[in-house]
Amino acid sequence: MARSEAAEPSFTLAPGAYVATVTYGFASASRRVVMAGQPVAEQLKVNAGALKLSGAIGDVKLSPDQLAFSVFVPIGTNSEGRLVRSGVKAGELLRLPEGTYHVVSTYGGSNAIQRADLKVENGKVTDATLNHRAATLTLKLVAAEGAEAFAGTAFSVLTPGGDTIREAIGAFPQVTLAEGDYVLIARHDGQVYTREFKVESGLNRDIEVIAKAG
Repeated sequence: MARSEAAEPSFTLAPGAYVATVTYGFASASRRVVMAGQPVAEQLKVNAGALKLSGAIGDVKLSPDQLAFSVFVPIGTNSEGRLVRSGVKAGELLRLPEGTYHVVSTYGGSNAIQRADLKVENGKVTDATLNHRAATLTLKLVAAEGAEAFAGTAFSVLTPGGDTIREAIGAFPQVTLAEGDYVLIARHDGQVYTREFKVESGLNRDIEVIAKAG
């Protein structure tokens, strides 16, 4: 019958029964209202708060454009039972009904992922920082240590067990990885080169593969 985004809207309605609904982000409330030719004032209460999320490595805040958050409602023993919203940006105010939510933070679009259960309280903003243990690495295939990188190299980053984590092509692509042990495979001009390396949280550095026979 009528809509408004004002904080205290006023509607002119013919006598009869109506349902008034207010929506605040993902939270809402409704009430039946009966109009009988006289002014009626109704206040709808929404039990809601908000989440404001960010990420860090140690004491260093991560840039919002490097992060993406997904928010879930746990169902039973499944912490990711129902997706509320994916692609939530750092610093964004996500309005939610009060309750407990499971948040998944992805840093750099690879395997640098952190999770947390957060409580949203009525009328409050839960400001949470998820701390990642990861680093950003520049991959290079070189003829000798410190030499210029070969263009058009295809890189694959694997776990020690052989699972592929990330693939990239270029002279010096950057990848963000969770701390741990990895195997790097570089393919160039029909040749394949490998190197094992370790990622330490917060230590951004170059990973060079030396192109040599054998």
